[in-house]
Amino acid sequence: MDKIGFIKKDIYNLECSVNGKLRNHDVELVTEYFMAEQKKNEAFYFKIEGDGHDRFSRCFWAYATSRRAYGFYGDVVVSDTTFNTNRYDLTFTPMLGVNNHGQTIVLACAFLSKETTESFVWMFEEFKKVMPGGEPKTIITDQDAAMAIAISIAFPTTFHRLCIWHITSKFSVKLPHSAYKEYWREFQKAIWDTDNKDEFDAKWNIVVTKAGLTDHPWLSSMFDLRESWVPAYARQFFAAGMSSSQRAEGSHGFFKQYISRRNSLMDFIIRFERALSHQCEKELVADHVDAFEVAQSCFLELKTEDASKVVFNVSERKNWETRAEVVYVKDSDHASCSCKRFEFVGIICKHILALFRRDQIEYMPDKYILKRWKKTAKSGLVSDANGNEIKDCADPGLLIKRCTMSRLASDVVEDALMSEEGCELLSETLKSLQVKLKLLKDGPSNNEVGGSSSQTQYMKDPKRVRCKGRSKGVTGAKEKAMKRGIRHCRECGHIGHDRRQCPRNLNTPTSPSNNDESTPIDRSDPLFDEFDRMHGPIE
Repeated sequence: MDKIGFIKKDIYNLECSVNGKLRNHDVELVTEYFMAEQKKNEAFYFKIEGDGHDRFSRCFWAYATSRRAYGFYGDVVVSDTTFNTNRYDLTFTPMLGVNNHGQTIVLACAFLSKETTESFVWMFEEFKKVMPGGEPKTIITDQDAAMAIAISIAFPTTFHRLCIWHITSKFSVKLPHSAYKEYWREFQKAIWDTDNKDEFDAKWNIVVTKAGLTDHPWLSSMFDLRESWVPAYARQFFAAGMSSSQRAEGSHGFFKQYISRRNSLMDFIIRFERALSHQCEKELVADHVDAFEVAQSCFLELKTEDASKVVFNVSERKNWETRAEVVYVKDSDHASCSCKRFEFVGIICKHILALFRRDQIEYMPDKYILKRWKKTAKSGLVSDANGNEIKDCADPGLLIKRCTMSRLASDVVEDALMSEEGCELLSETLKSLQVKLKLLKDGPSNNEVGGSSSQTQYMKDPKRVRCKGRSKGVTGAKEKAMKRGIRHCRECGHIGHDRRQCPRNLNTPTSPSNNDESTPIDRSDPLFDEFDRMHGPIE
């Protein structure tokens, strides 16, 4: 530790100095970084727009790996906004998906200065333009009105599912306290324990009537939107098993381990990509497990009651039972189940599996095995709208070359450190080589005009905005107590002050104890010299 040469405060001062030099150049750095990434791989896409006054307003970008992943897992998209990710309070809006391991993946990202319908339409149009394969089948969001209108404009054929968690969590706020406490369990049963639309409508109306809330405006609006969030209505649409945007909420929590509201845009990009690399590492581990480990099987027991409509109970190791109705047509190998798990999740349910076992069907029909859930889900080519193949890496050989040269450079440095002459020789050689490589990189044409970056006009850094989802501040215990009612002093019983400010205590002389005897101040202490220098001498 004694040979490091600096302390923690030196690092902090250096960071402040660097941030000061880079102030008002944030958008310039981000633009140059995105241009460099696009030069490495043409499949990387970004677009930055201003507000009409040459100032940054919004930004959209998508990595090559994300665009390729959309070709395999682009059937379901989760979109949710998050805040406190940068110093400008720009709204960060990631577009998320689910891979074949059930893990969350990032498909695209955007920074927005306004959460308006026009901003969301712009983001979704950019997303649709850059992603291969067209519109997603389902998109899951919260109840943001501007985003809902934008989805209907940009994705007219996509099923828009509302987050059921956001809706059910509002029951305790929107309903009267007594009605919520008495009828919430019945509302839960109506929402989750109904198999079809008519059953849900009947149970919902019964509960609302019993609670005396037939004219409740919020309940009426949620009933009108039931096709977008109630499982009995929405489970017929494929959503990879998701009924809420909690996957997005969890993703926000994961990324905020790496970023903070003090970050500049360039800091955010660097930290965000570091988090993405850790996320990709988990996906690689899951790929390895799929390739070399055997999945555990599940044992089913079947009880049949009818041949044409098979109604049975399926018991698992967890000792719980479910009941469902399965209709099976042998000629076409078609089976449908009332639980709608295959339509909703894309994985065949235990009820149909039990039926196949009863009929001794040894091989699963291909139509019940979606490619997006297979081990080979990422096999195949993905092309953009122009027919160009989207690759994770523009040149896979670059990784091999980088590894080879890094090993060679490490060996050369170790040999040079054996003598002073070797260090000087290597230093001079590297400086000469650096100049030659710079000329080779820039080229004679760019060198004559001073480089392409000097000819580029960059936007100004964004102003700090106030987004509608920004926190209004934490209410302290004192403020909460003041809202509950008028506070009374515990000492005298009057209002307008508390016990610490009570005049009765302030006017009462206190008798000094032996431990509180006054002690003369030692002015010889060097701390007082520093205090006098900063605040003036004590009279």
